[in-house]
Amino acid sequence: MTVVLAACNTTPKDETAGMSVEKLYSEAKEEAAAGSYERAAKLYERLEGRAAGTLLSQQAQLERAYINYRTGEKAQALAIVERFIKLHPTSPAFDYALYLQGVINFNDNLGIFGNLANQDLSERDQQASRDSYQSFKQLIEQFPKSKYTPDALVRMRYIVNSLAAYEVHVARYYYRRGAYLAAVNRAQQALQEFQQAPAAEEALAIMAQSYDKLGLEQLRDDANRVLRKNFPNSGFIAAAPAK
Repeated sequence: MTVVLAACNTTPKDETAGMSVEKLYSEAKEEAAAGSYERAAKLYERLEGRAAGTLLSQQAQLERAYINYRTGEKAQALAIVERFIKLHPTSPAFDYALYLQGVINFNDNLGIFGNLANQDLSERDQQASRDSYQSFKQLIEQFPKSKYTPDALVRMRYIVNSLAAYEVHVARYYYRRGAYLAAVNRAQQALQEFQQAPAAEEALAIMAQSYDKLGLEQLRDDANRVLRKNFPNSGFIAAAPAK
């Protein structure tokens, strides 16, 4: 009995027990602004339960997702946002939820490929960036006038250009190692998926060079013709294999 009583006496007291939901939200915002993310997340979690069924509870969910994102807990952040999107499709904050989902998956270091000696570029996963693109795409289609739409459009262009550059980077990687068929395949993929991206220029050049190495002269000449037509001032034309 003494042990049980001692345990009861050491039970942490809920210091927010007497707070209104408005006060609890205010406290959480202040903690987050001060950089006390762990405490802010706990306060938002309590607020979700106390204000269940209200817009304030929805706001608390999104705030907690953002905190998890800021502190590097991307999986947790995504889980919260995905649950919100599933449960609250008519929420006034639905556009922000889509935007936040896109931002969490967005990788602004997409164009930095690291040390080639320590990774197989053909196996590098770009799915998060593609998921990010889809979230932003849904946002601008459903909420074209949302305040988050302009930034989403900028990020979408970056994703497209970066993914195209990545495919060309892999194609170049294969070409330099003599894997010419693999180089053609990756260059073609870049052209098929990202026709308007700047990297399309080099993709055509790699295709022409790879076909030349493979002895496929007609395909080489076709790739060169498309390169000259679409990029008449390209620096790759001078280096293109001759007919």
